Amino acid sequence: MDVPGRWKDLDFLLNRSGNITGPEFEPDPAVREFLHDSCRVLCVGAGGLGCELLKDLALTGFGSIDVIDMDTIDVSNLNRQFLFRLKDVGKPKAEVAAERIRSRVAGVQVTPHFCRIEEKPIEFYEEFHVIILGLDSLEARRYMNQVACSLLAYDTDGKPDLSTVKPLVDGGTEGFKGHARVIIPGFTPCFECTLWLFPPQVKFPLCTLAETPRSPAHCIEYAHLIQWGRDRPDEEFDADVEEHMKWMYEHALARAQEFGIQGVTYQLTQGVVKNIIPAIPSTNAIVAAACTLEALKMVTMCSTQMQNYMMYVGTDGIYTHTAAYEQDPLCSICSPGIPFEVHSSMTLQQVIDAIAKERSLSKPSISYGAENLYMHGPLEELTKQNLSKVIGDLVDGDGSVLQVNDKKLAFTLRLKLKFNDTQMLDVNGTS
Repeated sequence: MDVPGRWKDLDFLLNRSGNITGPEFEPDPAVREFLHDSCRVLCVGAGGLGCELLKDLALTGFGSIDVIDMDTIDVSNLNRQFLFRLKDVGKPKAEVAAERIRSRVAGVQVTPHFCRIEEKPIEFYEEFHVIILGLDSLEARRYMNQVACSLLAYDTDGKPDLSTVKPLVDGGTEGFKGHARVIIPGFTPCFECTLWLFPPQVKFPLCTLAETPRSPAHCIEYAHLIQWGRDRPDEEFDADVEEHMKWMYEHALARAQEFGIQGVTYQLTQGVVKNIIPAIPSTNAIVAAACTLEALKMVTMCSTQMQNYMMYVGTDGIYTHTAAYEQDPLCSICSPGIPFEVHSSMTLQQVIDAIAKERSLSKPSISYGAENLYMHGPLEELTKQNLSKVIGDLVDGDGSVLQVNDKKLAFTLRLKLKFNDTQMLDVNGTS
């Protein structure tokens, strides 16, 4: 970090004030020291976008970077995932990418995690100042969004506790199109609020797959949706297991040959099953640069934040558009609490039964603030006496927020009680 002039361009941003700096920004050389010595950033994904993100983060002055990815390197990755070489095929992406960045950018520490994101405890994600997503999966994005929002706490007035905010920067590419977005739980729309931005995946009629396949994709989906369940009914298909993918390719190829269809390849099979869209390196570079800049602005306040979604289209020239989407006040993931009507004279047991019925839960546990009202498991004996108590005596009145946990919920569900004393609800929650 002490090479003369190495961070001259960064110092122009961090050591001078300006008209577009963020709120409470104070020019100071200590900001760059914080960026390198104290700030921790997590990069989720080490693929095409992830490689660009890691390179940009390291060259922007972030000194402590973690990267998590469950995949190993395939030869098909080498045309765009520039941190990998032919000798790396078969090795974990996270480990190779971390080593390559450490060897090329002096002074940066990159820690790899070769595992699924679900395998890390929630405490792991609490350690980072900002999390950047370089994912190609809708499900993985939703999971990370739930992680960040589950860490968010609200005060008694329904305002976010700033100490619990875990900001996300999400990037995504699809051919010549891409996006970068900023998610600050409690302040900007979360991923779930704007799920409608993602178009539904193409689905083929089963009758076409079974009777009249006309394309390589039809043959692949036949093997995927029909033949696997018929031939291997006791196994769940996992696209990340090489033996499963080889089986899928071989049976799709046999199906294609039966109907005289050309074009089924192993790479196409992977693309159809995983819904992979060919990646363009320049798109990855542009989106990664936007995400890295937002991360820099987020932790240093050297400029105002994006509001809050940037779309990039490179099919006909270069086009970008930034839109300020709004939070969904009824979002089950990031809102202070979803309104839930009860009668103030209902018992806690009646409230639990009503919640379980409406949300299709099995055995919900209920807490209010730091108090456990009713918990399954080891704490059941200590809390079951509350079941017969009136809910109006257990909480502070209308607008109180209950935290609900259940094995059918990925994370805590927040319900804002609305006392409706004009009609009584029965034990099943119906009037």
